[in-house]
Amino acid sequence: MDDSASDDILTVLTRYAAAWRAGDLQAIMSCYHDDFTLHYFGTSPLAGVHRGKGAALAVLADFSRRSRRRLIEISDIAAGATRGVILAREEISIGGRPVEIDRTLIYAVRDSLLAECWVLDQDQRLIDEMLQQVVD
Repeated sequence: MDDSASDDILTVLTRYAAAWRAGDLQAIMSCYHDDFTLHYFGTSPLAGVHRGKGAALAVLADFSRRSRRRLIEISDIAAGATRGVILAREEISIGGRPVEIDRTLIYAVRDSLLAECWVLDQDQRLIDEMLQQVVD
């Protein structure tokens, strides 16, 4: 394993996680590469591959608006030679009812910035149903 690559990935993810915990939107946005790609699974209107920082961040902002998501905790950060992972717990709102979900966020890093993310939700069906219901 390339220790320098995993160290760089861990450094980037740790910086991102600190900004996320602090709710520092400017610092969060500075962690993304201009060519960032978001892989959002499921069958919701937000599902798909979103290429480019602007397009990907628009989807993330739309998810935040629809779900009223709130970070509860980042339980772990890990890094290997080619990917890093953040395990997060968030609260989302479904029909005004708060629900806690675990999310696994797998990242690729390039130029010391987040270059790609695969979002894996604990209950994809629940997420899809919530996103289908919220249309405003």
